[in-house]
Amino acid sequence: MTKALTDTRPIRLKGRSFLAIVLSPELPFDNWLARLDDLAARSTGFFLGRPIVLDVEGLDITQTQLKDLLGELGERSVRIMGIEGARPSILGFGMPPAMKGGRPAADFEPPAEETPQQTAESGSANAAKKPAASAAPAEPQQAARGTASIIIEAPVRSGQSVIFPEGDVTVLGSVASGAEIVAGGSIHIYGTLRGRALAGSVGNAKARIFCSKLEAELLAIDGLYKMPDDLDPKFKGQAVQVWLEGDTIKAEKLV
Repeated sequence: MTKALTDTRPIRLKGRSFLAIVLSPELPFDNWLARLDDLAARSTGFFLGRPIVLDVEGLDITQTQLKDLLGELGERSVRIMGIEGARPSILGFGMPPAMKGGRPAADFEPPAEETPQQTAESGSANAAKKPAASAAPAEPQQAARGTASIIIEAPVRSGQSVIFPEGDVTVLGSVASGAEIVAGGSIHIYGTLRGRALAGSVGNAKARIFCSKLEAELLAIDGLYKMPDDLDPKFKGQAVQVWLEGDTIKAEKLV
């Protein structure tokens, strides 16, 4: 029997780019997992609801070791959406899919005027090249593409995420505990920073974090993080700038 198609409308396929967190584990995994636990304990909910890519490029591991690692991450509610850099021989049934072709969002170039057909083609290509990603909590604030910076005039409330991988983020108010700012460039906060600030999120080691009053839950630049407790106590409650020097996060008071 032939089934009649009553709805002739086409299925619409769209290209879209998102931002994902990439975890790069190190051997031995037990030590690396202990450091991950420390991060999760000191910044509650950091991994919840976030799609994450696991980058195992250069690691000499077996399929069993990879399965065990995925299991350990699953027990910590770290959900892996894809695996990068893995040899085909260590990927097995039931594992997240292999991913490749991801590129930092900072490489985005504003498109020239295009025909509708060219726009559709470029959208599909971008979706294939970039990792999928972070679902922001309640009321995410997004910026138009093609700009080098954005300004957030209202305070960023608990549960909100401002994610702008294309450049700098400036917040004229404060960032509440439980909120976060993720920027491909530097972060400027004119009020109090009580939440999380992640600058240089797409590989920009020259990015900096500036705030008028430091009470942050977490600071990160180019993937390297530091908890405020790890900073000299003299910086707490002060106007501070934070930057990366080699593999070390530095801070100093703003005059």
